[in-house]
Amino acid sequence: MTKKKIVVIGGGWAGCAAALTAEKAGADVTLLERTDMLLGTGLVGGIFRNNGRYTAAEECIAMGAGDLFTVMEAVATHKNMDFPGHKHATLYNIYKIEPAVKKLLLSRGIKLLMADPAVKTEYEGDTIIAVITKSGLRLTADAFVDVSGSSAMPLNCNKHGNGCAMCILRCHSFGPRVSVTTQSGVEEWTAEKPTGLGAMSGSCKLFKESLAPEIVTELEKTGCCVVPIPEAIKKHKEKLAMKACQQYALDAYADNIVLLDTGSAKLMTPYYPLEELRMIPGFERARFEDPLSGGKGNSMRYFNFAHVDASLKADGKT
Repeated sequence: MTKKKIVVIGGGWAGCAAALTAEKAGADVTLLERTDMLLGTGLVGGIFRNNGRYTAAEECIAMGAGDLFTVMEAVATHKNMDFPGHKHATLYNIYKIEPAVKKLLLSRGIKLLMADPAVKTEYEGDTIIAVITKSGLRLTADAFVDVSGSSAMPLNCNKHGNGCAMCILRCHSFGPRVSVTTQSGVEEWTAEKPTGLGAMSGSCKLFKESLAPEIVTELEKTGCCVVPIPEAIKKHKEKLAMKACQQYALDAYADNIVLLDTGSAKLMTPYYPLEELRMIPGFERARFEDPLSGGKGNSMRYFNFAHVDASLKADGKT
């Protein structure tokens, strides 16, 4: 029996999971990633099994889809820990996770085309028959999975301000996202909040070496370090309304600096002006590791979503 050919467009967590699922179902899978690294927001994420996501992880494992959780567990820095808004979380090392996931995909025979995104789409009637990559490669398939993620690009960031985490998107280096979904005539909608284009994710990485030794010791021992912000410089409560995840909309994130040990010192805030950060005891020499613009803005915004049915098949063209 001839294997079905599947092309997955986008190598973030969703794309990697889709590729693994298709391979398990017996398909011949090719995954296209716009940049030179997999995982997208997973490159700065580092948190899993927290709150209700614990149940989701256990359900995936029980249904035979626990491969990525196994990889995350293998590179975990801390397990079963609590911090503001989160219970029983596990942290994975953001520096070790991407090579480990790539190794898993390659071991399953999944073809990876890195830094070569799909930029054009071909049809027969209303059916997609091929995508053309930036290098000119033409890929045919029985089905195409668009998990290309954010619609952020330099023009959007210039229009709306402080739009992307360059550590993830790197549009200037690898070009902006191209949506196969919209090329296929399928409407996408933009996630907005009453306050505007809210942040789907936002956090910075600080060099551990730039922090006070006692902060680093606490961070590496417990996985979390909460440092009170002096009253004289306490501000930025408006940031609590920026993020989509409500477990961050707590006073604890306005009144304190919350750090997590994900290999780097993960600063749990959409941004923090460097001059103000350095006024906090222990942060006098603080330096952003990724993104270097973390003092001005680093939040993932402008996410678009396709209208889909219950099976996640996009409405419109097939």
